[in-house]
Amino acid sequence: MTTKIWFLTGNHGKVAEAQHHLRPLGYEVIQLMPDGVTITEPQADTLREVALSKIEQAKHHLPSEDDLLLVEDAGLFVDALDDFPGVYSSFVLRTLQCSGILRLLNHLISEDPVQSAKVRSARFEAVAALWDGSEVIFGQGVCPGSIAYQVTEGEGFGFDPIFIPSDLDEFGEPLEPGNYGVLSTHGATFGAVGQEIKEAFSHRTRALDDLIRQLKANQGQ
Repeated sequence: MTTKIWFLTGNHGKVAEAQHHLRPLGYEVIQLMPDGVTITEPQADTLREVALSKIEQAKHHLPSEDDLLLVEDAGLFVDALDDFPGVYSSFVLRTLQCSGILRLLNHLISEDPVQSAKVRSARFEAVAALWDGSEVIFGQGVCPGSIAYQVTEGEGFGFDPIFIPSDLDEFGEPLEPGNYGVLSTHGATFGAVGQEIKEAFSHRTRALDDLIRQLKANQGQ
């Protein structure tokens, strides 16, 4: 019997990605958008706290008590901005947009190439939280990289148009800045590459993979 997982998100791309990963394990992923219900973003210090708050708000709207609930939260953490916007990424994206982050970094630009690279160092972090009816299972993923000098239009969403991921080695692990890997976007942002390439680097994919590893362990695989 297939177990239903309701994914609380307004992003159809996230739902498709979750379906691709979870269907082979016997889970049917369905988008959950409760009518007339507003899920608020809490003032919290970590993505895990944000995800847990959304779980608590949404689990009462599951169609059946036997169904599972999936929530994903992610943020852009810029080193030179003391990890801003971080957990406030959604709000900052709506108010400052990608161009606002670039303007903030432009004030910190150094003529020293090494220092300039450090100024643009950043990472995407994601947390995937699954309510199974009795407890919440967390998966975590990180994608290190840097901030581009200009916005790139394309297929991405959120801060994708200004984020360049670090290259990956033969095992799919991120390399230190300046090192060339087996898999690379060759300086292109997430907004300038296709979904298939992005998923190889994606923090969301890594968080989902982490969650899946735990589900497999629980299934005794």
